[in-house]
Amino acid sequence: MQAESGQRVNDMKKADAITQKNRRAGWWIILVAAIVLEAISCVQYLTSRHAIRMEAERRAKTELRRAELEISLHTIELETAAKTLALLAEKHVDCPDSIYAATRLAVSSLRTHTSMAVAYVPDYFPKYGKYFEVCSSRITEDSVYTRQIGSAEHDYTEMEWFQNGLTIDSCWWGEPYLDDSGSRAYVVSCSYPVRDRNGKVVAVVCADLSLDELKNLSDYLQVYPNSYYTISSSTGMDIVPIPDTVPGRKYNIFEEEIDATGWHITIIIPEDVLFADLNRIGRIVGIMMIIGLLLLLFIVWHAGKSSKELVETTAKNQRLENELQVASMIQDAMLPKVFPPFHDHLDVNIYGLVDPAKEIGGDLYDFYIRHNKLFFCVGDVSGKGVPAALVMAMTRSLFRSSTAHEEQPEYVMAKMNRAFVDQNSQNMFMTLFLGVLDCKTGELEYCNAGHNAPMIRTKGEWKMIEVLPNLPLGIVPDFEYQAQRTHMDYNDMLFLYTDGLTEAENTEHEQFGEQRMQDGLSDIGDRLAGPREIVAEMKRRVETFVDGAEQSDDLTMLCVRYQTPALIMRNDIQQIPTLAEWIEGLGIPDELNMPINLALEEIVSNVMLYAYPGTHGQVIVEYIKVNDERILFTISDTGIAFDPTKKEEVDTTLSAEERPIGGLGIHLVRQLMDEVRYERIDDKNVLTLIKNI
Repeated sequence: MQAESGQRVNDMKKADAITQKNRRAGWWIILVAAIVLEAISCVQYLTSRHAIRMEAERRAKTELRRAELEISLHTIELETAAKTLALLAEKHVDCPDSIYAATRLAVSSLRTHTSMAVAYVPDYFPKYGKYFEVCSSRITEDSVYTRQIGSAEHDYTEMEWFQNGLTIDSCWWGEPYLDDSGSRAYVVSCSYPVRDRNGKVVAVVCADLSLDELKNLSDYLQVYPNSYYTISSSTGMDIVPIPDTVPGRKYNIFEEEIDATGWHITIIIPEDVLFADLNRIGRIVGIMMIIGLLLLLFIVWHAGKSSKELVETTAKNQRLENELQVASMIQDAMLPKVFPPFHDHLDVNIYGLVDPAKEIGGDLYDFYIRHNKLFFCVGDVSGKGVPAALVMAMTRSLFRSSTAHEEQPEYVMAKMNRAFVDQNSQNMFMTLFLGVLDCKTGELEYCNAGHNAPMIRTKGEWKMIEVLPNLPLGIVPDFEYQAQRTHMDYNDMLFLYTDGLTEAENTEHEQFGEQRMQDGLSDIGDRLAGPREIVAEMKRRVETFVDGAEQSDDLTMLCVRYQTPALIMRNDIQQIPTLAEWIEGLGIPDELNMPINLALEEIVSNVMLYAYPGTHGQVIVEYIKVNDERILFTISDTGIAFDPTKKEEVDTTLSAEERPIGGLGIHLVRQLMDEVRYERIDDKNVLTLIKNI
């Protein structure tokens, strides 16, 4: 009794010591966790801030280039009109009455509300007086007002634009000024000389661009909320002035020069606007950190109250976890996990899934390509747990070694069966479907060892493949397996599965069954899904059917699509001509070549111009003939995420100046194709174009 009492006291002392030790360890854990979390948050915040600043700079430069292009379009249009008016004036240099019609015609050809004038050197037409300047101004959309405005009160010879126009043999842009006779507004003017038949400058064309027009344009091009565009002349004079800023508010400034005029355009972005999302996320993360630390404090405190039981339970669970982890690692290492798996074989798309009923299972799928042939298999080991996982690992090794030098599936199956029987100390057996697909011809050779018959989708319909009743592996060592053959056309799909799919039960013990599987595949096929989507959707349907019932068997699915080889294009606009050649070789109806070519060229050229900040990257175009009624193309890239389908429909009834900039490209694609869809998948932009035949 005394010995037992002493042992109990010693155990209590040890438990108390463990409790105190665990409590101290718990406080250290809290302290270290707080420091680590704070350090991680700081690093993430600084890294995110830098990334946002870099992205803002890239975006600002892009927007500046877009703004430069928009302004250049206006200035080039005005310069072209000025040169054209100068040519008309030179043609009728001795006919002053023709100048009225010429200026009127020039103003009518412009989209903007502007004024244009032709001012002659003093006394060039004596009968009209010393000053002769014909000016036309747009009053309304359909109204142009033309008159002679030269006079002693309006001495245009003193104007900067006139003096420079006499000496500079090109378009010249002046500084902003108030035009109180022509446009009757603040303008910047472009002047161009007019010469007589002897080459002597006798007049100057003046074309005015309203500062209000530029101000409206800069408001339209606003890149961030509360950001500003400003435009200044080559000498620093404000064309679109800087608005009033808030004292103490920090701003980020980005500047670009407009080559055509020498002006400078600037974007001014408030720093609090630029980092608004980051600051909001930072506050949320901070709150979550505090909540996490409080929760950790509670857990440590609660764990300290029952440290003796926790030590025993932890030790026991650790042993079990280690055993299951070893088995799970063995099983997981056997399965391909990279999808899509073949970057150099785009004519094959494949996706697989194993969902074990317990921590580890006995289902198997595997695949690889050798000599342009796809070797693949799906199997189901009888039994569960660690023994089944070991048999699964052995079968995968047998599959790889047996197909390394043999391509006939019946011989491979026989070889695997003999090895399986020799090493089958657990008296297990395994059902297995093994296939060999020739990627060049589409010929499929397969051998089925007691496994569920796969489904094949051809000509738009799903049907079950005919299989011979060969025995499973591990039963009869010298069984003679028989192979079968079929043909897969481009974009045909093969769906393989284990009985964990068809025999999945709900709470009423009703099985999912082959009919629900076939109906589900037909529904998915109508939505033009690929292997990944088919497997994911079938898993979702099974989960919906079982409605929370415990999973009784491993669920394994493998989907293979034999698809048209894709066109891989470098991020180089010079690659565009190869697109037409590729389309011509697809064998699609002649009447569809032109609209499909136009639509693909529009999408691919936009990807090359805007998806990649630098010159690196590539565009992949894939063709799929769904059935005799419609075909589809997918264009994928790893560039900047962008969904062109979010562009609003273009109202073609509006005039050019009323219609917003952009959107015509996707408008054209929508007109040419019957359906356009966008997805962001695995950091890729994927645009799907569908055309009815």
